[in-house]
Amino acid sequence: MDFKKETKSDYQLRLDVLRDLLREGEASTQEDLCEALRKKKFDVTQSTVSRDLRKVGAIKTTDSSGQTIYKLPEEMHVLPPNVSHNLGGLLIDVESNESMIVLHTSPGSASLVARHLDSMRGQLDILGTIAGDDTIFLAPTSARLIKSIIKRIYEVM
Repeated sequence: MDFKKETKSDYQLRLDVLRDLLREGEASTQEDLCEALRKKKFDVTQSTVSRDLRKVGAIKTTDSSGQTIYKLPEEMHVLPPNVSHNLGGLLIDVESNESMIVLHTSPGSASLVARHLDSMRGQLDILGTIAGDDTIFLAPTSARLIKSIIKRIYEVM
């Protein structure tokens, strides 16, 4: 096998092309992104694309049709009003213990819901969120406020 060492400029070019693909918003899976990069003459694997997505800070979210897609953080500063008022349908369950709130969402939508909640940190009395694919860990400013925070989450969703 002939392995060609990737140069720094090749790497930066691949990241730039990946960012362009994400801005186009047509690739919904890492395999779709692999295929698109291969068409542009980049020799990549799914694990390479996964690392590159982390490097560029890509966020997994859902588009207006409900399909899971990857987006760049700068494209997600503000949710359009019609999206932020329809997020309640993505929320499946809310649980808590004495220190944390856990929200369960439909698959692939946790980042979108968490971004919306993070945009209202002060209003909700939360420190922040950590989102997976369908689960969000939410840290309250005070454990005493957990019940009222959950009530407000349901109100804003």
